[in-house]
Amino acid sequence: MTLIISQMENLNMEEWFDAKLQKNEMIEPKDWMPDNYRKHLIRQISQHAHSEIIGMLPEGNWITRAPSLRAKIVLMAKVQDEGGHGLYLYTAAETLGTSREEVLDALHTGKAKYSSIFNYPTLTWADIGMVGWLVDGAAIMNQVMLQRTSYGPYSRAMVRICKEESFHQRQGYESVCHLAFGTPEQKAMAQDALNRWWWPTLMMFGPTDDKSPNSAQAIKWKIKRESNDQLRQRFVNQTVSQAEYLGLTIPDPDLKWNEERQAYDFGTPNWDEFAAVVAGNGPCNKERLQLV
Repeated sequence: MTLIISQMENLNMEEWFDAKLQKNEMIEPKDWMPDNYRKHLIRQISQHAHSEIIGMLPEGNWITRAPSLRAKIVLMAKVQDEGGHGLYLYTAAETLGTSREEVLDALHTGKAKYSSIFNYPTLTWADIGMVGWLVDGAAIMNQVMLQRTSYGPYSRAMVRICKEESFHQRQGYESVCHLAFGTPEQKAMAQDALNRWWWPTLMMFGPTDDKSPNSAQAIKWKIKRESNDQLRQRFVNQTVSQAEYLGLTIPDPDLKWNEERQAYDFGTPNWDEFAAVVAGNGPCNKERLQLV
């Protein structure tokens, strides 16, 4: 009898939860929520936090090598922002009943993931520009919708994060502008960096919708508001015109404007190569070893 009553109570609460989502109302920490919703959020928010912290590392390595005092100051401010983002997100994860120690232990033991793009080495100053322009540009494309995510603490954290990420994207684009409109050697450096970062950036949006195991449920719960493919397409549409202004070439022979769709058609990223890089034996890892 007790089990039946408990099941009925859960059914009523699920109806309440679903109704709240349909009305686009926020779910707050003390509200009832399905266990899988809570687990999904802990996984996503902690992974997001880890990515902010890990993302500080390649940029931090370039602070002492920045080409000017202004560039050094701007990069220091950006790295400091990323640390703050990690703090906001770890705090948001804690409101779901996990602890800081638990989420960090999951990172250190390899159980938790972070954005694998940070496994790629930053070989030149142009790479730091690409991290800002492309990587942070893709990140904010993902994150703008999270300002409307269904979980209140996550949504509110993203408001400030998105404001600061917009600055990071502008910082990167400005750096690439200096190189693209500089000497032929500087422009070649920018093009080389674009060639190496373009495809990994497209893969930041995750697998295609038909191969994404979590996207459909995340959209149903209104944790995500748009699919991987929708976000990836918007990023390509926006970035191609920026590259054209810079006089740089997107390294995709299949890239072309589709008049009927009013969007760019583009090629398929090499997911096998990406997996090799994550494992530490991809082509860019070999380049890094040769430079050591």
